[in-house]
Amino acid sequence: MNLLFSQVLQESVGIQSEVFSLIFYIGMATIIGYHSFKFLEQVYARRKLKPFFVFNHLFKRKLNKNQINILEDQFDFYNKLTNEEKRNFHHRMVCFIRDKKFVGREGLQITDEIKVLVSATAVMLTFGFRKYLIKTLDFIIIYPSQYYSKQSQQNHKGEYNPKLRSLVLSWEDFIEGYNIGNDNLNLGIHEVAHAMHFNSLKENDISAYLFKNRFLDLTDFLQKNPEVRAKLINTKYFRAYAFTNHFEFLSVLIECFFETPKEFKTHFPKVYKYVQQMLNFNFANY
Repeated sequence: MNLLFSQVLQESVGIQSEVFSLIFYIGMATIIGYHSFKFLEQVYARRKLKPFFVFNHLFKRKLNKNQINILEDQFDFYNKLTNEEKRNFHHRMVCFIRDKKFVGREGLQITDEIKVLVSATAVMLTFGFRKYLIKTLDFIIIYPSQYYSKQSQQNHKGEYNPKLRSLVLSWEDFIEGYNIGNDNLNLGIHEVAHAMHFNSLKENDISAYLFKNRFLDLTDFLQKNPEVRAKLINTKYFRAYAFTNHFEFLSVLIECFFETPKEFKTHFPKVYKYVQQMLNFNFANY
């Protein structure tokens, strides 16, 4: 009896050892495979200036009917997408809305319209990214109109605060940015671009890699081509605020890319191409 028990125990230990070995080797293979994939994709991205793939949503989530109506009525970019791109847009918006905390200030109630239009702005800007949730952003704070900032002691229309992981917007000015769609002034796009810029400096995924490195390539290109840099300033296509610093320059570039792409591409085709590659943006005839 004792001999039989001993044999059973030995067999059990042997099976457990084999299972643990199998789990170990599968784990090691997974880790090696993951890092190999990242390495190969970075090599590919350096040559092709894009990731292996962008959309990997197997089970796409859906917006409700009211949310879709808001998009169709108030967000022109959405209406330019193909049906499949719209399904991906829906999925990403649902995930973005669930991932962020929306907060109203000064009595402002957070409505579906606010959630949809702010989220659509973020999803539009990151539509060419595989990781699109902007991990350095947790809170979206909405004021009815311009608000007083204790930090700067000035009235603000909007800002991105990396320390508080917050995007702060004046709803009145946000809406005005979309009501006038060709003046290269869009508060939502501008501030989300700031959040993306900061996120790219903190994250190491392939989309962040392309965003920050193509922007560095662009600044290097402008340093080596003073005539292009002078034209950027002299034509006044980019407003003067763009030349405050690199952060503002990038945000204004992205505003212009979305608001007046044809004009941008005509006047500054090489700069336009850099921005397009930063965003990996090949949708809606951009």
